[in-house]
Amino acid sequence: MNREFDLVIRGGNLADGTGGEIREGDIAIKDGKIAALGKFAGDGAEEIEAKGKLVTPGFVDVHTHYDGQVTWADRLTPTSSHGVTTAIMGNCGVGFAPCRVEDRDEILKLFEGVEDIPGEVLSAGLPWNWETFPDYLNALDRRQYDVDFAVLLPHSPMRVYVMGQRAIDLEPANEDDRMRMRAITRAAMEAGAVGFSTSRDIFHYTKDGRWVPCFKSEEIELREIAMGMKDAGRGLLQTVLITENQCLEDYEEFHRVARAAERPLTYTLLSTNEAPDLWRDVMNSIRRDTANGQSITAQIFNRPVGAVLGLDSSLCPFSALAFYAENLASLPLEARVAEMRKPEVKAALLADKGRPDLPLYDATHDFRQLYPMSNPVNYEPDASQSVEAIAAARGVSPYEVLYDAVMADNGRGKVMLAAINYSRQNLDHAYELMNMDHTVLSLGDGGAHCGIICDASYTTTSLMHWARDRSRGPRVPLAQVVKKLTADTADLYGFSDRGRLAVGLKADVNIIDYDNLTLAPPVVTRDLPANGARLLQHPKGYEATIVSGVVTQRHDAPTSALPGRLIRSGAIGAR
Repeated sequence: MNREFDLVIRGGNLADGTGGEIREGDIAIKDGKIAALGKFAGDGAEEIEAKGKLVTPGFVDVHTHYDGQVTWADRLTPTSSHGVTTAIMGNCGVGFAPCRVEDRDEILKLFEGVEDIPGEVLSAGLPWNWETFPDYLNALDRRQYDVDFAVLLPHSPMRVYVMGQRAIDLEPANEDDRMRMRAITRAAMEAGAVGFSTSRDIFHYTKDGRWVPCFKSEEIELREIAMGMKDAGRGLLQTVLITENQCLEDYEEFHRVARAAERPLTYTLLSTNEAPDLWRDVMNSIRRDTANGQSITAQIFNRPVGAVLGLDSSLCPFSALAFYAENLASLPLEARVAEMRKPEVKAALLADKGRPDLPLYDATHDFRQLYPMSNPVNYEPDASQSVEAIAAARGVSPYEVLYDAVMADNGRGKVMLAAINYSRQNLDHAYELMNMDHTVLSLGDGGAHCGIICDASYTTTSLMHWARDRSRGPRVPLAQVVKKLTADTADLYGFSDRGRLAVGLKADVNIIDYDNLTLAPPVVTRDLPANGARLLQHPKGYEATIVSGVVTQRHDAPTSALPGRLIRSGAIGAR
């Protein structure tokens, strides 16, 4: 029997991505596009009953780091498990192209240091079947995935490609260097890059403790590279800014660069402990310059930024204790947990006051910013839930609170380190930013920091916490949260074919059991090349995720479908 449509979603609550009123209706999909909305005649070859469920456009995550994973895997997990159907990678100036054979070790150290992906994982997984950036895109274009993705040209590998050791030594680029980088940038945009990325993040170190090659690049170098995008007539400038000075000039330098090249600009904007209110000045600067014709967008995050600490994570809350480092750290997890259960071992561990020369001493001794993770996870705990406050209330050492937290679940318990974006132990600033123009939700970092964080679940947190569950302040209307995750992020990169539920647009859709949507704490999983470990955070409530009209996730589990492809700039009007 012939059916008019390939797939019909019946009776869902449609949040169409515009921020408008959520309404009940049907969606018909044919040939990978939305063919009808609301009420219409005709059946589907497949039909999904969505009565009482939230139906949204697929989420667009504009800040990921799947540059390595995308070369060996066909699933961009964990991001694709959280409703994302389009991802942007190559952020923060790090990636794997362009790269000569003789520079591979340096680029591996760069990615291993900045993005916390073990070198043995990268060495085992990367096929290195490219040298130039266009070669890299061509290699990816031959593969199939569970989501669509686009790629930024990263500054650090390009700098090493052009300047060699001088880039690693953070030397300034000369005129010839700058012109070569301009030419490479133009070629990358014309090959399909959606922009160029760089970094001024003081936490971005290579494996051997040096700042990344692009960290001290001068404004004249950045301007010449941006002019390469202008030469190509396309491309967006992306940067992450947590600088040594943390002042408005850091941001306005990039405003000048983007203005000179007449290209859009986007950058990370967080609240730090050192400058908790700088974001207000930055947003005023954005409003001023956008009123004068520039396109500038702040990428904001609506959770604390930091790390997940545990006995099986890359970082442990006892790393700065000499007793732990010398007697326990090298043991396999099960043996370590068994040893730590012995009363005499526990007593010796808790009696240790820590050594400032050991890793994480400062972070693990600021007990105000450490929070035992609950199930489901609360990403806006109040001060009374910090390790400091719990220890004071119980009359015990803060290390005893940490011990209880990580020993839960047979040694798989976790502690959240809220190092950035939580300076006042609340997310009130994030609420303000989420309600401002010129901001998008971002910074999931999927594909990176594998053993430290799993912030790729922020899309799920946005729905659960900000629209449904928040108790420490006002919530954000659900339709507005969806818009921040879909239309706003799609528009940032000029993806005019997605981000909304509208006839003729790409059929990227989520069906979500919104009332029962939950998020468990991160768990360590060994599924990377060379048996490498990473943190994954499993949601419950994604009834279906659809990419180009094909169901890729069903009941929180992947299907066998791989309709995702590389997006090249220019193909769909990407800016």
